[in-house]
Amino acid sequence: MRSAEPIPRYYLYGEAPDDVELFFLHVEVIHRRSGANNWIIRAHAHPDHHQILLVSKGGGTLRVDETEWHFEAPALLVIPALSVHAIEFRAGSDGFVITVSTDFLTAAIEGDEALGTAFSGRARCVYNELGKIQSLVDAFQAVAREFVWQAPGRRIAIKAHLQRILITLARLQSASAQEDGSLHRRDSEIVVRYRELVEREFRQQPDLSAVAKALGVTTARLNQACRSVTGKTALTVMHDRLMIEAKRALLYTGMTAAEIAWSMGFADPAYFNRFFSRRAGLSPGAFRASKGLGPNAATARAG
Repeated sequence: MRSAEPIPRYYLYGEAPDDVELFFLHVEVIHRRSGANNWIIRAHAHPDHHQILLVSKGGGTLRVDETEWHFEAPALLVIPALSVHAIEFRAGSDGFVITVSTDFLTAAIEGDEALGTAFSGRARCVYNELGKIQSLVDAFQAVAREFVWQAPGRRIAIKAHLQRILITLARLQSASAQEDGSLHRRDSEIVVRYRELVEREFRQQPDLSAVAKALGVTTARLNQACRSVTGKTALTVMHDRLMIEAKRALLYTGMTAAEIAWSMGFADPAYFNRFFSRRAGLSPGAFRASKGLGPNAATARAG
């Protein structure tokens, strides 16, 4: 058995702390390091440094534990210290990477805890909408310019531009949280109305496009709401209701599988058998038998 290897910890990817000058902040373009590593940044963590990546060209995948974010430019990735992460860029991707020490980040926050919330928790893709991150582009470019200049006030200027980034990021996160809350409420309202409609009409197995139209939304929006609230597609929600009714009929009535199928809108009893078997792992008859019931379940219970 191969022994588990420790997760590498780097200041900059591929460089141990002793191999670099531990400067308060570092800026580089994405293609410089990622291109040299075949556009793959393998799983690693930064022990005492945080990173902000502004992807202006291309895209890729950010992996954190079992979670993946697929991003397209323009995208903003936030990598807190100690967060184990891996990134696979699409060839030709570009943008900026700012690596900042915890001490300098703390100094830039100046006691305003809201500015540091983006760096708590795991690495993640924060935004990938042009309108939401366009205001950060100038700040990233300004930090990059100051980083290569040797002009008076350089450190102060870098700190000021970093603060612009932190303030903008905090405000975007706050706005996004409000939008997420509002969106979740709308999702819940859609799902409540959908469940009511399913309860009334599941025996007719209505077409989802017709259902969505009746609810005043698109089929895609209905699926989005169902996934957000229940973790399931709209069709799965309807199928779950059909399964509940099928099991009730098998347990509490003497109806045959064919009769149950017809009563629930299945034109072909054989299709109902396949539908039930896929979801229950048993045929309708086997399910009924597993509960110690024969085909005349209702009669037996009444007697």
